[in-house]
Amino acid sequence: MTDTPDNPMDTSGTLDEALERIHLAGPEFEGLLSNHAPMAVEALVRHGQAPVVHRWFDRYSTRLEDMPGSTAPVTAQNWHEALGDIRRVADWTLYFERETADRPWRTVLAEWWPRLLPGIAAGATHAVIRVGHSVRTLLDGEETAPRVRELAHALGYWAARSQPLPELERLAPAPDAAAALDRVPLVAEQAGGIRNRFAQLTGFPDWPGQVPDGPAAARAALQELVRASTHRYATHGYGHPVMLVHAATAPNAVLRTLPALPDALWAPSLHAAWAASAAVTAAYAPREAAPVAEHQAPQDARELFARAAAHGDDHTIKFTDTALDVGDATALAAAGLAIELNPPAR
Repeated sequence: MTDTPDNPMDTSGTLDEALERIHLAGPEFEGLLSNHAPMAVEALVRHGQAPVVHRWFDRYSTRLEDMPGSTAPVTAQNWHEALGDIRRVADWTLYFERETADRPWRTVLAEWWPRLLPGIAAGATHAVIRVGHSVRTLLDGEETAPRVRELAHALGYWAARSQPLPELERLAPAPDAAAALDRVPLVAEQAGGIRNRFAQLTGFPDWPGQVPDGPAAARAALQELVRASTHRYATHGYGHPVMLVHAATAPNAVLRTLPALPDALWAPSLHAAWAASAAVTAAYAPREAAPVAEHQAPQDARELFARAAAHGDDHTIKFTDTALDVGDATALAAAGLAIELNPPAR
């Protein structure tokens, strides 16, 4: 994989300014739609598009809703009862703001990651994706107050929306991630919302099989999954251009978080990422593959991301960011397809 951001340090201060604006809003709007602003803004800044960030957010923010009020504090004693209760999202956010103010953010993340990992499907996987963008920023640059606060908001959203997948059967093993994704049984009724679709899940191929031998093997398998799911969008993204981006962006968020986690959490993180990618695939993928149209993407990664930024759709920006992490011709073609299929921001 490649990762060659134009300016990951963001000496302009644009990212911190944007995050301060974003934190006035809640993590969802219009019922169940996730606030993608922190993720899209981080990707825009990272890939040299800081000058367009505030204009992009001005347009996007017209859809957002204020952060709801707090009801009762989440504490170390009562957090179990608040887990998965979206009505407590403000309580959760304040809890993680206190935690990250009192302790190093890596310590808080390491404590809560295994608690939240079973609910990786939270917010249609947007919660873990938001965490991944936040952690990448903290690892690559200065640990400013808005960036640490963004991690608190991301963890708070994940805790409030925690959604364990149903108990699933382990099906026959697959030799690699691409084959495993091809063998995921699709849900019988691909209609309705994501909760209805996830409720129909029955089982996934047993991949990667045995527990990886050490953190390096877990990381390599996760990289393979991100590559395979990104490539698969090039042939199957037409089935649901918005939702299928998450089959790649969710495991990539986990991959981005690994360096901030203890080694012992890398293998469980891989298995949770596989479950998330397989669940989205089962819920939204079409049965037939389409040919990969190589003309859909330019060879220059900078030009491709500039096209995604001009397109303006939040999902397209995030998926192109992941495709650039993978970096090969098929990944760039997949991003080009996302730009073509998803409606541009208005």
